[in-house]
Amino acid sequence: MNYTVIIPARMASSRLPDKPLADIAGLPMVVRVAQRAAQSGATRVVVAADDPRVVQACQAHGMEALLTRQDHVSGSDRLAEACELLGLSDDALVVNVQGDEPLIPPTLIDEVARVLADRPEASMGTAAHAIHDLAEFTNPNVVKVVMDARQIALYFSRAPIPWWRDGQKDGSSGGFKALPSPAPLRHIGIYSYRAGFLRQFPQLAPAPIESLESLEQLRALWHGHRIAVHVTDAAPGPGVDTPADLERVRGIFAGPAAA
Repeated sequence: MNYTVIIPARMASSRLPDKPLADIAGLPMVVRVAQRAAQSGATRVVVAADDPRVVQACQAHGMEALLTRQDHVSGSDRLAEACELLGLSDDALVVNVQGDEPLIPPTLIDEVARVLADRPEASMGTAAHAIHDLAEFTNPNVVKVVMDARQIALYFSRAPIPWWRDGQKDGSSGGFKALPSPAPLRHIGIYSYRAGFLRQFPQLAPAPIESLESLEQLRALWHGHRIAVHVTDAAPGPGVDTPADLERVRGIFAGPAAA
């Protein structure tokens, strides 16, 4: 299975400025991510950056990087430009690994590539894992996904889905007494695409549900595209969104089980 990993890297993070270059155990975070991705079965790993400093940092540590425009409104737009710059054919498989996931399991990258390779009817692939904590299920910052019998996504939401009608303590909204069974699924923000769909996706009109939920993948569902879901047994390591997240990940790299 041949596929390319593209890692979008944007310097203008509001919660953690210059995030791609944040130091983790002596290396920029984006380099850590690229090194993890290189441990997968990908034939090529490329960082798509919006700043020459990121490109230079990657190249200084032996990782391939290219410079993309700074005015992209989303990561998928940056990926589409990267596909053009790399000259990828429309049927080429691409996995989008977020640039703030320095602990992403390489096997998960392979699995997300394979779920799309095995499902020609799908335009995208992604991943999820079971939720075992009630607070996580009701947390709007945790994105949930529900699937059909063939593990094709029906919907993604910040709401607790599927809604357990008879599972509330007192009938009030959100007052669940326990998790539904089978366990609900937490969406993991890693995606696989065919390059042809990536070129098409930024041209699709934004969907009302996408705007309401602030979830870009809902645009694909709105326009009739299918998203295949790989369900993994374990959650990936923590990502980095805030200074507190960065310190947590630094502690993991500094520990005895450092990657």
